[in-house]
Amino acid sequence: MARVPVIVLLLALAAAPAAQERLSIDPARMTEHVKVLASDDFEGRAPATHGEEKTIAYIVKQFQVLGVQPGGAPDGRGGRSWTQDVPLTQSDAAGPVTVSIGTNGAARPLRQGDDIAIRATHLPTARVTVTNAPLVFVGFGVSAPERKWDDFKGADLRGKIGLVLINDPDFEADLGGRFNGKAMTYYGRWTYKFEEAARRGALGMLVVHETAPASYGWATVKNSNTNTMVDIVRTDPAGVHPPVEGWIQREIASELFKSAGLDFAAEKKKAQRDDFKPVTLANVTFSLDYQVKQSRVVSKNVAGRLEGRSHADETVIYTAHWDHLGVGAPDARGDRIYNGARDNALGIASLLEIARLWAAAPRPGRSVVFLALTAEEKGLLGSEYYAQQPLYPLEKTVAVYNMDGGSTWGPSNDVAIAGEGKISLQRDLAMAARLKGREFSPDPRPEAGSFFRSDHFPFAKVGVPAISFRSGENLEKGGVAAGKAASDEYNEKRYHQPGDEWSPTWDLTGAARDTELLYTIGRDMASARRWPEWDQGSEFKAIRDKSAAARR
Repeated sequence: MARVPVIVLLLALAAAPAAQERLSIDPARMTEHVKVLASDDFEGRAPATHGEEKTIAYIVKQFQVLGVQPGGAPDGRGGRSWTQDVPLTQSDAAGPVTVSIGTNGAARPLRQGDDIAIRATHLPTARVTVTNAPLVFVGFGVSAPERKWDDFKGADLRGKIGLVLINDPDFEADLGGRFNGKAMTYYGRWTYKFEEAARRGALGMLVVHETAPASYGWATVKNSNTNTMVDIVRTDPAGVHPPVEGWIQREIASELFKSAGLDFAAEKKKAQRDDFKPVTLANVTFSLDYQVKQSRVVSKNVAGRLEGRSHADETVIYTAHWDHLGVGAPDARGDRIYNGARDNALGIASLLEIARLWAAAPRPGRSVVFLALTAEEKGLLGSEYYAQQPLYPLEKTVAVYNMDGGSTWGPSNDVAIAGEGKISLQRDLAMAARLKGREFSPDPRPEAGSFFRSDHFPFAKVGVPAISFRSGENLEKGGVAAGKAASDEYNEKRYHQPGDEWSPTWDLTGAARDTELLYTIGRDMASARRWPEWDQGSEFKAIRDKSAAARR
């Protein structure tokens, strides 16, 4: 069968105004979904709460009304259920976290939350105790054969604590784009650095915090790493988590280097070269002790499916997370419910509207799954679990289109995605937008690593082509200035606060137009015989290529 170029299919869709008029996204329907899901009755939609139960029931009911079929785990009767269980483990430090640094025989205590931020371990243990472990500086902690870079040089980290820099080797150095310049690769994310420490059998890894390369201040580090830690229940947690994970202030790290007769700035400069070799901090040791309290809960992903006509084993997936922060500390008004209207009841509204269009349209060759994910706010855990325990084979998963938030300020002249993906799906989106008279706007802050902070990323990490859609900021009314002002106001006053509530002032015409664009590009992908690809130089290309034979 001859392959039809994407441009031909997109032009065909663009040239069918009658069909698009019949099948269009409805802002009023989106509004009603948000008003329900973000109401106080749903108690902020935290996982493993009554709010989750109501949320799951609502999403399932909507799928049923639309005529979408169950797409979750096998039901034991030859069919499928609506959900996928996501078992989660919760870890807390039970009591004080005692940390000290030994320098030349003298112990210096470090203050948890101020000098250092130790994460409660994900490993199954009642206590974490480390006594006088050596500290080894391993540069950026990167092992990237495809970029001819290895910070470890065969160093044995067993029984040792690694010290590692945040971001990539070329964040502050000119390496000719070896790590994408200012744009962060996955090697720059702290999650990768912890995973690499586990793979090498390290006792632990401490990330040296600096505001610019991290893209956030110490307050974010403290608030994110000294509370309850949540992870999916893994068969081998030690495979991705070392016993000790944490962050340390740059000033403290600099003092440790000085105690070892080293200059932090000079060693950091050396780490920006590919001939860097790990350095043990002489006469400096690390000690830690705290008790651990752990528990398990089960949350749920929700999955609806429409089976393809000719290639049902090939799957296009739309995703959006249903969870938010639940009930928490009150704001100035005394409001304790973190409703999560824009984040992400609006994303679920988009998912349901896309499902409505799909259910009313002729079936394409490939199957389509509508996946409402749990525990995004806990670290992309619903998508992480799916990527580890997929409902449909990953090697035959064609593409993932994630929706997180959306415009509440009217139509924009542009579209965007989270981060810089180095993937053909990004170009497909840009092309489809241009056919609608809109532009694609690149991420204005690629160094922040936004590509690694949304639910599409766990799919990308296992090689599946995936992007996370973002509304553009170049508004039809007011341009970029108005869009940026609206975004800044939301981030300051509503994001992850009780103020993220539905408002009658919302204008969802832009969100509806964006959602229809996602329907268009997903329908093209489900109707085609091509497979999207990671670009050369992507850290995920080699993983995808390993399963290439399954897609021939």
